[in-house]
Amino acid sequence: MTDQTPTATAFIHLDDAKLGWFHLRAVIVSGVGFFADAYDIFVISQALPMIYQVYYGPSLISGTYPPFMPGFDNPSPIPKTPQNTKVDFNSDFPNGIHVDAWMKASTNWGNLIGQIAFGVLGDKLGRKKMYGVELIIMIVCTLGSTLSASMVNGLSILEVFSMWRFFLGIGIGGDYPMSAVITAEFANVRYRGMMLAAVFAMQGVGIMTGGIVCVVALAALRVQVQSDYSYLDTVWRIAVGFGIVPALCAVYFRLTIPETPRFTVNVLGDAEQAEHDVAKVLLMNENSQNVTSNWESDTTVTSRRTTIAVKKNSLSEFKNYFGQWRNAKTLIGCMYCWFSLDVAWYGLALNQSTVLNLINFNGPGKITVNDAKITPPLDVWNLFYQIAVGNVIIAFAGTVPGYWFTVALIEKLGRKPIQYVGFGVITICLATLAGDWDRISTQQTSFLIVFTVAQFFFQFGPNTTTFVVPGEVFPTRFRSTGHGLSAAAGKVGAIIGIQVVGPYFSGNAQIVLAAFAGIMFSGFVATWLIPETAGKSLEELCGEDSNAEGGSTVIV
Repeated sequence: MTDQTPTATAFIHLDDAKLGWFHLRAVIVSGVGFFADAYDIFVISQALPMIYQVYYGPSLISGTYPPFMPGFDNPSPIPKTPQNTKVDFNSDFPNGIHVDAWMKASTNWGNLIGQIAFGVLGDKLGRKKMYGVELIIMIVCTLGSTLSASMVNGLSILEVFSMWRFFLGIGIGGDYPMSAVITAEFANVRYRGMMLAAVFAMQGVGIMTGGIVCVVALAALRVQVQSDYSYLDTVWRIAVGFGIVPALCAVYFRLTIPETPRFTVNVLGDAEQAEHDVAKVLLMNENSQNVTSNWESDTTVTSRRTTIAVKKNSLSEFKNYFGQWRNAKTLIGCMYCWFSLDVAWYGLALNQSTVLNLINFNGPGKITVNDAKITPPLDVWNLFYQIAVGNVIIAFAGTVPGYWFTVALIEKLGRKPIQYVGFGVITICLATLAGDWDRISTQQTSFLIVFTVAQFFFQFGPNTTTFVVPGEVFPTRFRSTGHGLSAAAGKVGAIIGIQVVGPYFSGNAQIVLAAFAGIMFSGFVATWLIPETAGKSLEELCGEDSNAEGGSTVIV
């Protein structure tokens, strides 16, 4: 840094620090929370079909299978029951396709509120006061979701479940700006992008673990489910309830994390306390025992205390700052890139049934009986086991590796090149699927290759960089708000992808994929609006190392 104003000198040593144990602690504490976030968001795609099977199968499944089916020794018709037939909730339940979409999107509606609320409060009250609150909300609401049930004369299980999922989403949403900003403000310049990417990479681990937990739970209860489908009620509750575990592991460490020195200087104006905290962080950085140790606060008290006159975090100052095109351009770029990404990412990730069908992990194929194609009787346990295994395969094939490639290469390649390449490759993949759908949808290997490449570049691309960049480009007094607004724009895209587009994916795959490809291309173009942040301090990126932002020194 060349201009060492009071705000800059307070944490110049933090920017230049070696990667150490306190950094590792920050990544682990934030990353475990993100593991829980992703687990809770995406496990719903496996839990909902089990809920439908148990609670709506008896009323929606009726009729019989015809006699003399190929491969079946049935001289007489076989009655359809929830034990041998998958419930078609979307088709048979009144307005089922949109009910299903709401159930999947309810958490994202909560995310939208949580990201804005925690973003604003993180700048108003401080990072420390808000960090950990979001996990407490998640723990309570995950427990409520796990214990959801129908009322005898009132709300159905889906209504109760969706309410808990909505409030769960508020907690998850709050985790986005808080974890990103805290990680960025404690990081050194050289590894800041890698640290942020590592926190976000836990999303992939959470998605993968959701499938693994379902596989394990189904394997443990195989005999019970094969004799009585209602034991699926236990399986989905185990799957949903497991989300409490990582949240419980991280909540104590989040509640005891220190305030970031940058907030202390640039918002509170207390340069002396910030310098003291930086020194302590650097000391803790050298000892491996400090990965799990508590931060013991010992506020510096002197008779003559140095403070910095700082710009206030107010609505008028927010309008003034983002009223300048160079700052507005960055915010617009962050918001739109995240929005465009999430339309396709969530539209595909929470509507995996079409993908699972194409890779033969969604139940038995159809057979021909009396010149008509029908789905034969099935083993309900095997159906859900296949779905769980299919989700694990998809996660392993492209999703998880993509995150960790970004962690390894983000500092070498930069944020913008990774985002450009990601948006570009995804556009090509989705356009290829849309243009050649009739042929490629019948060729399992070809489809899986293109789909896996797209999944890889979602993660080694905009899904990670849209999280990283907003944590770096805004001034401290608006950093949490800016990240929260960017993330909330993403959730608007997710809601559109799930509720507006998702219900029509299976019947209009070509149109949906073409629309997704167009939106991905618009994200490619919008990447021009954001700056490259690699190798620059947070103060350089937003001008806080200038006298105009730094203010004057006051002795009190």
